[in-house]
Amino acid sequence: MNFGLIIVGDEILSGKRADAHLAKTIALLGERGLALSWARYVGDERERIAATLREAFASGDAVFSCGGIGATPDDHTRQAAAAALGVPLVLHPLAKERIVERMREVAAEQGTSYDADRPDNVHRLNMGVFPQGAEIIENPYNKIPGFTCASPTSRGAVHFLPGFPVMAWPMMAAVLDTRYADRHGQARTRERSVVVYGAAEAALTPLMEAIEARFAGLKVFSLPSVDHPQHGRHVELGVKGGEAAQVEQGFAALLEGLRAAEAKLGPTMVRGATT
Repeated sequence: MNFGLIIVGDEILSGKRADAHLAKTIALLGERGLALSWARYVGDERERIAATLREAFASGDAVFSCGGIGATPDDHTRQAAAAALGVPLVLHPLAKERIVERMREVAAEQGTSYDADRPDNVHRLNMGVFPQGAEIIENPYNKIPGFTCASPTSRGAVHFLPGFPVMAWPMMAAVLDTRYADRHGQARTRERSVVVYGAAEAALTPLMEAIEARFAGLKVFSLPSVDHPQHGRHVELGVKGGEAAQVEQGFAALLEGLRAAEAKLGPTMVRGATT
């Protein structure tokens, strides 16, 4: 299964706020031996969000969507999700229960009594209005839940989380540790690479293609740099895969090819799983 990420919000695209979800999602997946396959940024435009979600539901991937699930006029994700699925929005009974619990707690903290009919409290229940058939995602920070919608046409699902990192990240971790616990470890990879000085990527391409053709399942990568503070202009050339033995064999063949071409080599590096 592939994992994807959608980040919603004009504030990210305008630069008012710097996105932190991408790096954290990569980290949370990596801690569990999983990897992020793709990511999308989208502003607060309902039709565009809906189009992005239609692609996500059709992909069959496990997708996290962060942001836009509140109840203010610039929050469109809940409505866009319903439109993408072709289902109505309904007040989820368990979400209502959690929101009421939170409102009672806030009233108690303020020394007032909870009034269910007060207009602002009635409005807050909109935060529990989700696409029909959704499951809630518990929010340990303030009890206002997120929600999960399964794809009607594939095995995938989209998990909708708040934009606030303090809420979204524990909720994402919980989803990964419950719904996808059986997937942990499936994307563990090992990398071996070497710094190559004074070589152009075009000149290295035939060797890269030969290594991939010889070792099925291995990926060869190149990462050029023109102004590295230590190595200056160079290409980091390497192989990556899930089986340590195959990675070692492929890397040995890569080094052999580089030495045969009399390439000037720098340090080698190892990243990722060791087993």
